[in-house]
Amino acid sequence: MSEFVDRRNLDFVLFEMLDLDTLLTTPRYEEHDRESVTAMLDVVEGIAETNFLPFAAKLDANEPKFVDGKVEIIPEVGEALSALGETGLFAAGFDEAVGGLQLPWVVTTNINGIFTAANLSVANYAFLTVGAANMLNTFGTDEQKDAYLPNMLAGKWFGTMCLSEPQAGSSLADIKTKAVRKDDGTFSLSGSKMWISGGDHELSDNIIHMVLARIEGAPVGTRGISLFIVPRYRLNEAGERGEWNNIALAGLNHKMGQRGTTNCLLNFGESGETVGYLLGEENKGLACMFHMMNEARVGVGQASVMSALAGYLHAVGYARERPQGRLAGVKDQSTPQVPIIEHTDVRRMLMAQKAAVEGGLSLTSYCSLLVDKQKTAETAEERAEYDDLLGLLTPVAKSWPSEHCLEANKWAIQILGGYGYTRDYPVERHYRDNRLNHIHEGTFGIQGRDLLGRKLRAGVSALTPLRNQIASTIETARAQGLNAECDQLEKALASAEKAIEAVRGCDKENLSLANATLFLDAFGTVVVAWLWLWQASVAKQASPDAGSSEETFYNGKIAAAQYFFRYELSKVVNTFELVASLDDTCELASADFFGVS
Repeated sequence: MSEFVDRRNLDFVLFEMLDLDTLLTTPRYEEHDRESVTAMLDVVEGIAETNFLPFAAKLDANEPKFVDGKVEIIPEVGEALSALGETGLFAAGFDEAVGGLQLPWVVTTNINGIFTAANLSVANYAFLTVGAANMLNTFGTDEQKDAYLPNMLAGKWFGTMCLSEPQAGSSLADIKTKAVRKDDGTFSLSGSKMWISGGDHELSDNIIHMVLARIEGAPVGTRGISLFIVPRYRLNEAGERGEWNNIALAGLNHKMGQRGTTNCLLNFGESGETVGYLLGEENKGLACMFHMMNEARVGVGQASVMSALAGYLHAVGYARERPQGRLAGVKDQSTPQVPIIEHTDVRRMLMAQKAAVEGGLSLTSYCSLLVDKQKTAETAEERAEYDDLLGLLTPVAKSWPSEHCLEANKWAIQILGGYGYTRDYPVERHYRDNRLNHIHEGTFGIQGRDLLGRKLRAGVSALTPLRNQIASTIETARAQGLNAECDQLEKALASAEKAIEAVRGCDKENLSLANATLFLDAFGTVVVAWLWLWQASVAKQASPDAGSSEETFYNGKIAAAQYFFRYELSKVVNTFELVASLDDTCELASADFFGVS
């Protein structure tokens, strides 16, 4: 069994559930087929196993250091990223016109996921670079794209996003980094940025920072934020790396997980001029940055899934090999101990992991497929529907795995017992790595307000296309005999809609969103239940024609779906009722209740 990838389940999601074969017949993707995609995944798995996995524990124990103003990091990181760059996979999802491989985004997401499961800290550098390059490709001028994109897609120059500041984390309206217009159309930037992943290192020839700042005289709040390309090194007349751009590394933050990814405090314009180049329109920077952030939110969800997958696979392997105790009712101590996988409670914990991991993978893969559907839609109406669906599901794709796949990592530790808390096994590292995903690209609370406040409370929602998708799955599932699950899903969805109507009917915005995070989590569980019903329906249809090993795989799918409905979906109705009641317990709680300062 692999330590970090389950190719059989990945093939099921891509080809049996999401019908990738049909997508590959569209003009945009017709250069690829199942055979070429499978070969690509084989190559990726091999690189991840050879170049990423072997030093993951070493990197965790030897995190980057701040020495004489520069970052020191173990050499294996640079070697792994060089190996990745040589494959051309930084450009996997980009159009051929800009030097990309033009792979479907759903394939690209899962390629990135394999590297993530093998070594998340290293995969982050590529993940951030691809996101920055995507934003540049969308909003940049031809001159800007020509200057930066080729080296970023070749993995020679890396990228970051610079949003937060020491005094402004999630509250971007309060950022103070200043941009002063120069006569040549460029800008001088000054200020500090905090929590910048991949913000400084010697791993690449250049780092292309995407920086939010205010042009002098801009409106206050988010309406006055612009976006700038700010390279670590300016480009000379030949378009090559030139002089340093006065971006000073002020220090490294040391987090509980993902320790191999440098996390930096950067000062711009502190010891000389830092030159920036406007990306997109003035005062529209936040809209541009959200292009990268929304892509990153699905990516963070995928990272959560893959960290949980790696923990789950270790837990399964350990449970099969670790003898301990005897089954309940066996009193004869002379009989051999049984592998712990024979104990029902261990199977419960494994099933909880399987349900979260495979449900989460279907969620992030489906959202990635919606990106491909947007690009291949034949009408504007279809494209708008896919856009609405993706907008609705993006906060779910970021948040649900960050919560429930983290729980899966917890169960992996539990199965290993005392060993799970030691560095002899990687499960505690995967847990620490995954814990950061709860806050990356917007906390759970921010995602809840986005879903319930911006997308549902306002009355402009994608609920209709989502309902249609769910109704179609239910119709197919009923034909497969999954009636109890269909009834339960319909009841849960109806309960969610009652909660939405209650929130819409409340004229006190703060009260209406008081339990937005609880709504987000329950709504995410409904969405994942739909995806599990979809998987179970596919498995039911395929099982009669399968051989013995394949039949076992499909039966495992059906069992995991049953678990999810009975153990997880059953909890959401009470949550929706609480949201619908507009309970004000937390809103009215005095700050003094939590201790007197």
